[in-house]
Amino acid sequence: MPKTRPALSRVEFIALMAMLFATIAFSIDSMLPALPEIAQELSPDDINRAQLILTSFVLGMGIGTFFTGPLSDTFGRKPIILGGAALYIVGAILAYFAQGLELVLFARFLGGLGAAGPRVVGLAIVRDVYAGREMARIMSFVMMVFTLVPAVAPLMGSVIIAMAGWRGIFLAFILFALCAAGWLAMRQPESLPRENRRPLRWSIMWAAVKEMFAHPTVRLSILAQTLCFSLLFMSITLIQPIFDVTFDESVNFPYWFAGMALVAGSASLLNAALVMRLGMRKLATTALAAQVVLSSLMTLAWVSGLPQGIMFFVFLFWMTSVFFQTGLTLGNLNAITMEPMGHIAGMAASVSGAVATVFGAALAIPVGLSFTDTPLPLSIGIGLSSLAAFLVMLHMRRVEQLTG
Repeated sequence: MPKTRPALSRVEFIALMAMLFATIAFSIDSMLPALPEIAQELSPDDINRAQLILTSFVLGMGIGTFFTGPLSDTFGRKPIILGGAALYIVGAILAYFAQGLELVLFARFLGGLGAAGPRVVGLAIVRDVYAGREMARIMSFVMMVFTLVPAVAPLMGSVIIAMAGWRGIFLAFILFALCAAGWLAMRQPESLPRENRRPLRWSIMWAAVKEMFAHPTVRLSILAQTLCFSLLFMSITLIQPIFDVTFDESVNFPYWFAGMALVAGSASLLNAALVMRLGMRKLATTALAAQVVLSSLMTLAWVSGLPQGIMFFVFLFWMTSVFFQTGLTLGNLNAITMEPMGHIAGMAASVSGAVATVFGAALAIPVGLSFTDTPLPLSIGIGLSSLAAFLVMLHMRRVEQLTG
C-alpha cells in the first residue's frame, strides 16, 4: 500500500521517475560519439584526454551522491532535485561555450554534481510514496524503462552531432533537464512532509560513516562495488575509441552499442530469477569469476594475432559480457551493503554510492589514458579489477563464516 496517497497515476509516476533516473545514462552515453570531434578540436596533441569528459562527470556525480540524500531529508525532495537540475544546466551552458578542454572538464564536473540529485533523490521519492512489494514493483517498471536509455543514447548523440555539431549535445542536456525539472515541479507534489524531515547534522553523518566502515561485510562489499564500478567506467571510457581507432567502426558504433546494451539489460531479469535460489553473494562471485576467465581469453585472443574481422566480433561478445556482468554484480553488492544498515539506510546508500563511484572512476582514469590503438589496456584492466573483486568476495565469505 502507498505510504502517502500518490497524486499522479501509476503510469505517469513511473515515466517521471524513469526520466529522472535516465539523466545519468543520457549524460554519459550520448557523449560517446562526440569524443573524436572534441578530441580533434580541443585536445589534438593528446586525444586520449577527451575521455576525461566522461570521468569528470562521474567524479562530480559521485561526490554529489554523498550530499544529496541527507540534504533532501532536511529540505525536502523537490528543492534538491530542482537545485541539482539548475546546476546541471549551468554546467551544460559552460560546456557549450567552452573554448578549451579544461573548462569543458570543469563544466562536466558541475553537471555531475547536479545530476546526483535525480539519481539519489528520485529513489527517495519512490520510497516516500510506495512501500514493500508495491515499491519493488514500481522500481521494476522504472528500471525497465531506464535500461532502454543506454541503448538509444549514442544513436541520439550521433543524430544531434550530425544536425548541430558536438556542442549541440549540451543543448540537448539543457532541454532534457528543463523538461524533467518542469514536469517534476508542475505535477509531482513534495513527497516528504515537513514534520518528517530531519535536521542536517554532520556529526550524525560522520558517525554513520564510521559505523559503516567498522562493519567487515559492509566494508568489503563497498570495496567490491568500487572495483566493479572501475571496470564499468573503463569500458564506457574506452569502448568508443576502440571502435574508432582499433576497428574503424565509428560510423556503426551507435548501432552495435544499442545491441550490446539491450542484451546486457537482460541481466537484471536473470538476476531476479536466480537471486532467491542462489543468493546475492554466490551470484556476484560467480559473475566475477566468469569475467576473470573471459577477460583473460580476450587478452590472449588479441595477443595471438587473430584476423581483425574475427577479433571485432570477439571484442563485441566480450564487451557485452562485461556489461552483462555488471548487471549481475552491482545490484547484489549494493543489497549486501544495505543488509546490516537498515537503521541508517539513506545515509548508507549515499556513502556507499559516493565512495564506490568516486574511487571507481579514479581507478579507470589511468587505464583510459594508457590507450594507444589496441584493446589490451582495457582487457588487462578489467581482468585485474574482476580478479581483485573476486578475491574480495572470497575473503568476505571467510570473514562471515568466522564471525558466524
